Amino acid sequence: MTQTVQDGPATDREARGDSAKGLPPVPSPAHGTADTAGRLSVQERLDRRRRWQGLALVAAPVLVVVLFVGVPVVNAALFSLGFTGGLNQALADIGGDTVRGFSFAVYGTLLGNATFLRDLVATLGVTALSTGLTVALAVAVAVILRLRGGLLGKSLSVLAVVPLFVPVVIASWSVLTFTDAQGFLRSLGAQFGLDVPVWGYTLVAVVFGSVWTSLPFAVLMIAGALQGTPDALVEAAKDAGASTWRVVWQVLLPMAATPLVIATTFTVIGVLGSFTVPYFTGPNAPTMLGVDISKYFQAYNRPQQSTAMAFIVFAFAAAASVFYLRSTVRANAGELRKQQQKQEQP
Repeated sequence: MTQTVQDGPATDREARGDSAKGLPPVPSPAHGTADTAGRLSVQERLDRRRRWQGLALVAAPVLVVVLFVGVPVVNAALFSLGFTGGLNQALADIGGDTVRGFSFAVYGTLLGNATFLRDLVATLGVTALSTGLTVALAVAVAVILRLRGGLLGKSLSVLAVVPLFVPVVIASWSVLTFTDAQGFLRSLGAQFGLDVPVWGYTLVAVVFGSVWTSLPFAVLMIAGALQGTPDALVEAAKDAGASTWRVVWQVLLPMAATPLVIATTFTVIGVLGSFTVPYFTGPNAPTMLGVDISKYFQAYNRPQQSTAMAFIVFAFAAAASVFYLRSTVRANAGELRKQQQKQEQP
């Protein structure tokens, strides 16, 4: 009984967490809410640091694009609409026939000019014809390479990609010496008593040069898409009795729809704003708008009119890019749906 009384206070202190000697209790390790809050705060700091690092890496190229592309484009658009102050003051003072004050007069004058309309029609015609020929030749080379292969397919693919390594200036002079009055075609025709037309310094030569420079990219895009078409689809169509044309039109080309749109869009944009090929091989009139822009800026000293022409070309290029954007969005949406379906499957 005495032992119980003597040990009672010590037992009570130990039950309360005190030591037998009366010292304060040792604090237990912090768990629960404090640890969770600490871990969350550390994770938040790490996430915030990663975000700032990502923004710092992206800031430099974005700043370059804004300063050297965005600001000049906005400034040029304002200049074509009559805002001649600030950065546009020097061009407005030097240039002739400058329209001052907000107005669409520059665009109205251009669209009412018969010479400009003739050049615009010539530019659109050359662009349409060059794009059609480029895509047709690229599809032919890609189909032969996909279905036949062998020496013929490899030779055609190599010949189609060779212009990629030839500078545009050299290619333009080659096209000109090939089609002018003393060129290869005329000389070859004379050997057989044929009078071959002179296509040098005409829009026909511009089409030749545009197709030459645009073909490599189109071949790479379309041929790559056709090579990725599963052999099982082609073999199944042939086993079902489909001819080669039906295999091409109903199997291969639908599988390469997006690359076809991309190749067509980039060809349109490239030909629409080309300068070197029409400058070296084209006629004095009508001329492509790329040449007109240079003439109006340098020879005619009308920078405001040349800027308006550039935005008209940009409007047609933007209209062509709509098809590319729609095709890309649809293709990406299709891939997302496929991935979701795969994830939903057990």
